[in-house]
Amino acid sequence: MPLRTKATFAAGVGLLLSLAGCKHDADTVDPDGPVVAPTAYNLVVPTNFPPPQAVPADNPTTVEGIALGRQLFYEKGLSINSTVACASCHRQELAFTDGLARAQGVNGAQSPRSAMSLANLAWEPKLTWDGAASSLETQARIPIQNPVEMHQLLADGVARLQATTTYPALFRKAFGSSTITEDNTLKALAQFERTLVSSNSRYDRFRRGDRTALSTYEQQGLVLFTTHPNGTLRGGNCGDCHSGDLQTNHTFSNNGLDRTFADLGLGSQTSRPTDNGKFRVPSLRNIALTAPYMHDGRFATLDDVVSHYNEHVILNSPNIDPLLLNTTNDPRQQSFTLDLTTTEKAQIVAFLRTLTDSTFIKDPRFAKP
Repeated sequence: MPLRTKATFAAGVGLLLSLAGCKHDADTVDPDGPVVAPTAYNLVVPTNFPPPQAVPADNPTTVEGIALGRQLFYEKGLSINSTVACASCHRQELAFTDGLARAQGVNGAQSPRSAMSLANLAWEPKLTWDGAASSLETQARIPIQNPVEMHQLLADGVARLQATTTYPALFRKAFGSSTITEDNTLKALAQFERTLVSSNSRYDRFRRGDRTALSTYEQQGLVLFTTHPNGTLRGGNCGDCHSGDLQTNHTFSNNGLDRTFADLGLGSQTSRPTDNGKFRVPSLRNIALTAPYMHDGRFATLDDVVSHYNEHVILNSPNIDPLLLNTTNDPRQQSFTLDLTTTEKAQIVAFLRTLTDSTFIKDPRFAKP
């Protein structure tokens, strides 16, 4: 065959193979079947709540993503020795806390801080005690890789999940691929955590119009809780920070615990001396279930907490919240301690107990699969 003819023949064969390859790619059938788009999930916002934070555009909430995230939340394989899961420090019956002054991780390692409640995270612009994360997606990596919590590189955890018989299929349903990635692992956890809505306490029912939901005694506690005392009006000054139906103003505050700081709180993230000693103002929802209290669990009971604000605030603590410096029930305004009576303190505690949402801690949608 002449060289020109051979060249033409070879080119024709190459073109046919190329076309065949294109056709093969187009007709490839996934051995696991067609990929089905996940089902959109609509988060129901309680009528007495403000709008939640915007959901990241690259992580829409889906039924399948939530189901995967729930499985991962209880998955101990994300810890280095398969003994600790997210749920180990966030137990549903304790409003997703752990009952310890300081959280415990793998091999009994102790965190310097307590485990925060996970309720109503969809409304939080900043997460963790020191504001280290601004989204649930970024927050989820922190405890997994923290040496005193789960102590495992997320990449290693992903490799473990990939080697299982169950997780590739769950990731495929949620994200369209059975190849498990770090990003999709974090996204799934975030999707589940956004559904942890607590909004059915007696206080909520009172707010939604049921005036019998709180006793007269508890309503007196509510009035004290929400009133900023000025020497004329008597109050407990709680609502200045723990405000609205979410029971938080979403800021960071030094509430007069210490003169010097073993833990810098927000200052450890910003490196600004004016942020030292400031910690995230937590929601007080389900507060009767989340003892002990404060970022380091120093107070065992709600009575201890109220006594701190009533009698033991360190007024010369650096960066103390100004709201604690203009607060008094003294008509002469010569004292900046609250000076609540024993009865008033008890009324405030009685009101705090009405924030317990018994349906939230028993909701099967949040339980271990």
